[in-house]
Amino acid sequence: MAGKLKQRIVRHSLSRGPGSPDVWGVYEPDSGSIQYVCADPATRQAALIDVVWNFDPKSFATHLESAGQVLDIVRENDLSVAWVLDTHPHADHLMASAHLKEETGAPTAIGAKVRKIAGIWTGIYNEPDAFDPDRDFDRLFEHGDTFRIGELDVRVMLSPGHTLGSITYIAGDAAFVHDTLMFPDAGTSRADFPGGSAAELWDSIQAILSLPAETRLFVGHDYGAQGRDEPMWEATVAEHKAGNIHVKDGTRREEWIERREKRDTTLALPDRMLAALQVNLRGGRLPKAEADGRHYLKMPVDYFGH
Repeated sequence: MAGKLKQRIVRHSLSRGPGSPDVWGVYEPDSGSIQYVCADPATRQAALIDVVWNFDPKSFATHLESAGQVLDIVRENDLSVAWVLDTHPHADHLMASAHLKEETGAPTAIGAKVRKIAGIWTGIYNEPDAFDPDRDFDRLFEHGDTFRIGELDVRVMLSPGHTLGSITYIAGDAAFVHDTLMFPDAGTSRADFPGGSAAELWDSIQAILSLPAETRLFVGHDYGAQGRDEPMWEATVAEHKAGNIHVKDGTRREEWIERREKRDTTLALPDRMLAALQVNLRGGRLPKAEADGRHYLKMPVDYFGH
């Protein structure tokens, strides 16, 4: 795939009226991630969702171009940042949450089950004291929690499967559904990481598809699809139910789980995963600098593989 999948693209999904947010989607081509700005049109308050801290898996160099692009949208649209949100500890990119908190003063948040995810990865990295989500995030959301972005009501829905602690943010007629669904012509996301479950992902997707038909679903990633060379990330519940190639109406649970698990066995680990998790489980922070002033990451040898 080439074309626009190699470009940084921004699209604005307009508010549909009272209680409906303005949403900007920002495509990050290196990891195929979609970053979001969700804003209340009445108060101009906004949440930044799943923003990327750029990372080169070959050189381990980092930069803040993607986070800067998101902050440019905030400035250009006269927004104030009320929240810095993540849907889960990402395996394919470093999260920019700690940096965005420094820049905006806004609190950071993620799902409360990140504590259990941290427990899994504490063992994988053999780092018993490395991860403390209660220390590194300002808010850990439980299923059913609510909060506000200006006058906009937001509800948290636990959506496990891709990870055991993934959450969806539902803000009016917009839902940020991360690594559950892909764009309809690309299907659904993988469920084979530690703590993941295809069966739980199916149930999470069905809960998302039970939202009102006109709900705008904003997915976490796009890698293109057959015959399409530009990134896409927004479709309604109705559009997914009518045309999602994996889970449209009439799809049987057992068949989907079998298909998902078979597909996942063919997938390589994301090339940023082993670096990303030990940063993201620190809330988007590197490990403490060592005596030489540099930061170092730890890699488990022969833990993963066939």
